[in-house]
Amino acid sequence: MLELQLLLLFMISAAIIAVEAKDMISSVIALGTVGIGLCLGFLLLKAPDLAITQLVAEILCLIILIRATLKQDLPLVRDGRWFFNTFSTLCFIVIFLIFVFLALKEISVFGNPEMKIAKEILTGSLDKTGATNFITSVILDFRAYDTLGEATILFAAVIGVAAVMRKIGRNKPRA
Repeated sequence: MLELQLLLLFMISAAIIAVEAKDMISSVIALGTVGIGLCLGFLLLKAPDLAITQLVAEILCLIILIRATLKQDLPLVRDGRWFFNTFSTLCFIVIFLIFVFLALKEISVFGNPEMKIAKEILTGSLDKTGATNFITSVILDFRAYDTLGEATILFAAVIGVAAVMRKIGRNKPRA
């Protein structure tokens, strides 16, 4: 649990940096680190499906936000503070890689279920659901609400990207 507490402190500090940053691109990058930290937290809590969904939504949101802020002035690059930018970027990368290593170290061996419910699902899915396909029984019967939530998040992310990336604007109403 120490890894999770350190990850939460990292996410809180990145959120404070996102709020207090002077330029928009630094805020967007710090906000992205909060989302990536949440993804790693899901991995530490053994929820890889939520981690994948969070990662997809986070990357799409980062693309949208970076595209929106790239037209802004970048004072840190213009003022010659490249050393600070490079150093802070390397620090974030090192911290991120440390947490990725800790999260991947905690993942169990493939095919070795650690939870009691996994064994019950593996042995009795055909009897309990009546589905002939094992994957269908798990996704649509045992984890239906989870699958619905993931599909909703991905649909909302695609609609958000389509709304921001569209070429044609709205027409002004004529008086």
